[in-house]
Amino acid sequence: MATLFQDTLSAMPANLVNAGIEPISREAACSLLKTGDETLPALLTAAQQTRANFKPGAITYSRKVFLPLTNLCRDYCGYCTFRRDPSETGAHTMTPDEVMEVVRQGERMGCTEALFSLGDKPELLFPQMRETLQHLGYKSTLHYLEAMCEKVLRESSLLPHPNPGLMSAEWLERLARVAPSMGLMLETTSSRLLGKNAAHDNAPDKDPAKRLRVIEDAGRQQIPFTTGILIGIGETLEERVDTLVAICDLHKKYGHIQEVIIQNFRAKPGTPMAHSPEPCREEMLRTLAVARLLMPRMNLQAPPNLSDPHYADLLDGGINDWGGVSPLTPDFINPEKPWPHLEQLQQRTKAKGFELRQRLPVYPEFAKQAAAHSNLLAGRLHHAADASGYARGAA
Repeated sequence: MATLFQDTLSAMPANLVNAGIEPISREAACSLLKTGDETLPALLTAAQQTRANFKPGAITYSRKVFLPLTNLCRDYCGYCTFRRDPSETGAHTMTPDEVMEVVRQGERMGCTEALFSLGDKPELLFPQMRETLQHLGYKSTLHYLEAMCEKVLRESSLLPHPNPGLMSAEWLERLARVAPSMGLMLETTSSRLLGKNAAHDNAPDKDPAKRLRVIEDAGRQQIPFTTGILIGIGETLEERVDTLVAICDLHKKYGHIQEVIIQNFRAKPGTPMAHSPEPCREEMLRTLAVARLLMPRMNLQAPPNLSDPHYADLLDGGINDWGGVSPLTPDFINPEKPWPHLEQLQQRTKAKGFELRQRLPVYPEFAKQAAAHSNLLAGRLHHAADASGYARGAA
């Protein structure tokens, strides 16, 4: 045990545990991911000390409503139950009235984020989506998304956070005028997972090169951006580290990645990956800790609902944020995994020694970047944020 403990620490820079500032190398990260459970306590201790040197004392979250603008999608990922073909039961595109009804309910419950999730360019594959967009008066799904973001921004107290999939640099610029932050999960940099019977077989928009291009374009435009990895979809441990390193490199170059999500794969009935093994608790904690050591000065989150009922343990891995949690709407991507009640989330966070603090969909340190994209955004952010940049009047 003592030898394993020393092996773990020796894989880290000498000043890491005390300073928590310099990231570990790719080689050290790969070695640490391969260590056994005997070394996990030492690894978690290092991650916690590193977080304490970054943002001690508080764990943040964003109180949101989840708006599945459309679940039609041209991609067929091996683990997804969100997407639909137009002929399938549950296929739906929200109307503007439906969007605003949910937003109004969210306002009454203290929400500050309107999370838009949607399929990737469904009109390119489905004539039914083209007809729907024509009926609504828009040329494309992105045009419709832009209009709904602006509507939410102008007609409510919520701030939009869209996850629209692949976008051009032009569309990033357009959406940045009506949303203070946006996101695109990188998931993996492994093009191997695009192969036959792999997780991203028949999912052209999951090409890592295309997704990296979007994240870099967002960096060039200084758009506060959320991205992350999905672990357990068939990637090797080295590929997992390479994905984290790619995110680190982009942030080092542009300084725009406001948060990194470490999300664990959950197997779903009726999908090609229904019988694939899920990451265990120890693997999730080890990945979180290695991510924290690779990213000592970046916001790191993990979804609590995907690790229920033991989600409080995720704090041991060095995260400083729970992500978006809704008191109103389900997680439409993982509907079988409900959000924790906010009172319970607060209690479990406090039991681990932290204050739970409500933030906006854009982190305080990235609000200036967001406000620079439009006067409308600047005004709305000024109204929504308190003196510290967190959610004003948060409950």
